[in-house]
Amino acid sequence: MSSEINKTALVLGATGGIGGAVARKLLERGWHIRALNRNAAKASQSQPAFEWLQGDAMNSGDVLKAAEGASLIVHAVNPPGYRDWEKLVLPMLDNTIAAARSVGARIVLPGTVYNFGPDALPTPTEESPQHPVTKKGAIRAEMEKRLKAASQPGAGVIIVRAGDFFGPGTTSNSWFSSALVTPGKAVATIKNPARRGIGHQWAYLPDVAETMVQLIARADQLPPFAVYHMEGFWDADGMQMAEAIKRVAGGRAKIGGFPWWIVPLAAPLMPIMREIKEMRYLWKVPLRMRNSRLTAELGKEPQTPIDDAVRASLVALGCLPEPHRETAAALISGMETGR
Repeated sequence: MSSEINKTALVLGATGGIGGAVARKLLERGWHIRALNRNAAKASQSQPAFEWLQGDAMNSGDVLKAAEGASLIVHAVNPPGYRDWEKLVLPMLDNTIAAARSVGARIVLPGTVYNFGPDALPTPTEESPQHPVTKKGAIRAEMEKRLKAASQPGAGVIIVRAGDFFGPGTTSNSWFSSALVTPGKAVATIKNPARRGIGHQWAYLPDVAETMVQLIARADQLPPFAVYHMEGFWDADGMQMAEAIKRVAGGRAKIGGFPWWIVPLAAPLMPIMREIKEMRYLWKVPLRMRNSRLTAELGKEPQTPIDDAVRASLVALGCLPEPHRETAAALISGMETGR
């Protein structure tokens, strides 16, 4: 992005995993970070380097006011606990689009694979048709449709689609932290949701954030509606992620299966279980996004070696003993500063 552009970014969802990771990397590159939060005073205690504004992403006036003077809006916000997700997600995006249009800002969105239905599998491209079979997928497809309609030269849209997130800062709703391991406990049993022989795609959060920030730096050279797929970590047989966790944790952990039977029982009571039930199809079939368009633009995709990524993830979750913490903290710091 040219030096003439005001490097002020509004980050919606700065307390979340991907929003916070992108905000920190932008900050390191000289951006002024403005963050909207319903409890700005509390949020500022964890990230005092950001400019925190009191407000709600559901309030169009709050978003527009926060976007004044910004050249970039990172839309990484989700309803707390995913409650009423289907009712709140599109209105929040509409507020972001309206604000971006008003101030001439570019929008950056963390994309997902949920947009794609069976007809696009197993290797969807950035241009594959989006015929989702789930409610969440339909909403995600509509989000991208609205963003494409809103994109324009000079104030366009960047979307980065990636696999399942893991890594420091990832929410407790991630598969890594809510299924494979138990936060705060040493790794004794790994509950693998994958089927043996069925590949699955993962995305290390710091790598996703770095990819987004590198694309933002080249935004003036991108098309108005720019969509990219990340390769991330491809678990070719459904066992490599579990094996990496076992290896990094010392080699003694047992690898078992995820108790899928409990999901339909808990779904009526827990929103996250409803999400898991709806998205289970992604564990039954291989889905692998290729990164050829991304590497053509950036030269290479930021990719942390899997053992290093898993180690940093386990330390952040409190699953590795204290002696490992300094090493992992140095690793995370090195990645955050681009070393």
